[in-house]
Amino acid sequence: MEKNIVYVALFAGLIAALGLLPKLTLVSGIPITAQSLGVMLCGVILGSKRGALAVLLFLSLVALGLPLLAGGRGGLGVFTTPWAGFLFGFPIAAFTTGYLMEKFRNMPINYVASISSIFGSIIVLYTIAIPYYMIAAKMDFISSLVIMSPFIPGDIIKCILAGFIANGIYKSRPNSILSWAQTR
Repeated sequence: MEKNIVYVALFAGLIAALGLLPKLTLVSGIPITAQSLGVMLCGVILGSKRGALAVLLFLSLVALGLPLLAGGRGGLGVFTTPWAGFLFGFPIAAFTTGYLMEKFRNMPINYVASISSIFGSIIVLYTIAIPYYMIAAKMDFISSLVIMSPFIPGDIIKCILAGFIANGIYKSRPNSILSWAQTR
């Protein structure tokens, strides 16, 4: 029990630390940050439940006003911006990524981690973020999709990076990948 609390807190801290990397803001006003990599790693390494809990802890701290988002942003106001759909989708993305990791233990870990991240942290996340952006920014689907599309290549790179990170951790400490350690 205590270990799970430590893992959840540690990965919430990882997401926050990745927010310290400089952000790049596109013309749409949506920032590109490394924090989505942290969300991917929560699912990949911690699994579905612990990964989602780590993201929820992170978002709770942001809601309390801690400036943990990229650029030092925090507080309830960040949940009212057009790009807040990403924040609302983060726990679901981590859960989905972790769930897929738990289900596909018979494949090479770098592939499973990358593919799980693509499905959870791109497909599922954008399925939440795009409609939210459409409503908040009062735009149609095509316009919202065009605005979101520049993020996808960078997110794919993050997914591949999550696979490499998971593979490296697995090679050195196999039981550290909690999404796989349960039955291996």
